[in-house]
Amino acid sequence: MKIDFKLKNKDGKVVSLKDFKGKWVVIYFYPRDMTPGCTVEAHEFTKLLPKFKKLNCDIVGISPDSQERHCKFYDKEKLKINLLSDPEKKVAKKFGAYGKKKLYGREYEGMIRSTFLINPAGKIAYSWKKVKALGHAKKVLDKVKEMK
Repeated sequence: MKIDFKLKNKDGKVVSLKDFKGKWVVIYFYPRDMTPGCTVEAHEFTKLLPKFKKLNCDIVGISPDSQERHCKFYDKEKLKINLLSDPEKKVAKKFGAYGKKKLYGREYEGMIRSTFLINPAGKIAYSWKKVKALGHAKKVLDKVKEMK
C-alpha cells in the first residue's frame, strides 16, 4: 500500500513522503506532545537516530499538535527527529492511526499510537498498531535491520 502526505514540520516547512524517496522511513503516530508516553517514545527514537541513519532510515513523528507546540516539545526535550503537525488528523486517518479507542470502558475517538515502516519505494513494508511506547523504538530498529 502506498500513501503520500504533505504536512508542516515544527519550522513550517512542508514535508511530503516523496521527500524520502530512496530511503526507509519510520512514521510514528502519537497522541500528544509533552505527555509521558509520547516523551518516552520521542526520546527513544532520538537516542537511536544515528543507528537508523546508518541504515538509510529517517524518523518522522506525527501528532495533531500545532507547529508551536512541536517547537516547545522539540526544544524542551532536545529531540532530533522530524515532528509533523496533522491538526485535522487527515493523514492519521489515511494510515488508520485515528479512530475508536477505549479507556476505562468509555469509547471515544482519538490517536491510536501506531508506527509504519515505509520502504525506499514509498510503500508500507511493516506496521505496528496499538504500540506501547517503552522499548518500541528498539523493536522498530530491529525490524529495519531485518528487512534491509
